[in-house]
Amino acid sequence: MLAASLVPAAGAVEVHIQFGALQRMLSETVFTQEGRRYVRGTQADKCNFAYLEKPRVEGAGGRLRIRARFTGRASLDVFGRCVGLGDAFEVVILATPQYRDGFVTLTAVTVASDGKTGYYIRRVCAAMAASLGRDFRYPLAAEFQQALENPGMLPTYPRGLKDFRVAEVRVTGDALVFVIDFQVTVK
Repeated sequence: MLAASLVPAAGAVEVHIQFGALQRMLSETVFTQEGRRYVRGTQADKCNFAYLEKPRVEGAGGRLRIRARFTGRASLDVFGRCVGLGDAFEVVILATPQYRDGFVTLTAVTVASDGKTGYYIRRVCAAMAASLGRDFRYPLAAEFQQALENPGMLPTYPRGLKDFRVAEVRVTGDALVFVIDFQVTVK
């Protein structure tokens, strides 16, 4: 008992998710419709849709930079022809990831075109920045718990995750880093 009390408490664990892995995670969980993520309408909508595709993730000054291809239309179907605005262009999304209430969210989100400008492009970028900041929520605590408690790995030793806490989230030159503190109980 005395020996156990002399052992220092374990420190937090750093989990580095390299940008290549993060990009694959986005492709598998977010860009699921033939490599696209529809942000308005569906693939069946001919005149009123918007989607992102081909995401590329990197770090930029302590923030995430996501480059993607945007294609969209905001028009009406008039006798079988689409009448209205539309465009396709590269977007650059800059955001600061943070952890709150079990989820990774994005703050200080900015979205800009990579080289093009115009009324439609400015409106698309402003709407996308507002929606990403408001709607993006990745369930990190639930995913971590599911991975650690997975009965497929060591089925005769059930595990439980307790006191999951993310002390820090930061972006480095090659990864998204979470500093995590938790307790695992093996039963």
